[in-house]
Amino acid sequence: VQLQASGGGLVQAGGSLRLSCAGSGDNFSRYSMGWFRQAPGKEREFVAGVGWRGGGPSYADSVEGRFAVSRDNSKNVVYLEMNSLRPEDTAVYYCAAARASRPGMLASQYDYWGQGTLVTVSS
Repeated sequence: VQLQASGGGLVQAGGSLRLSCAGSGDNFSRYSMGWFRQAPGKEREFVAGVGWRGGGPSYADSVEGRFAVSRDNSKNVVYLEMNSLRPEDTAVYYCAAARASRPGMLASQYDYWGQGTLVTVSS
């Protein structure tokens, strides 16, 4: 499966953005999907994940209550709705797909990656 992330940009603290990840190829609905981010000088970290049919969403503690992950299998798209953004949310955001029914929190659990989209939150 090939993944294309989009929707990043510059936003003020407290603002919102919605990221999209479009998948191509067969059986998109059979992949769990995850969002990760990597800030300059830091390791890639898990942000949110969703299972095959949209179930079992999971979130990093740092974004719980502010971000929401969802998917539309009819369109082969996964979304990350980001609200109450903070400067520390600034990073390149990546979507990833895993051959598993439930999303993991480790990058090594994912088989395919998109190219990343930059989110910059100004204070």
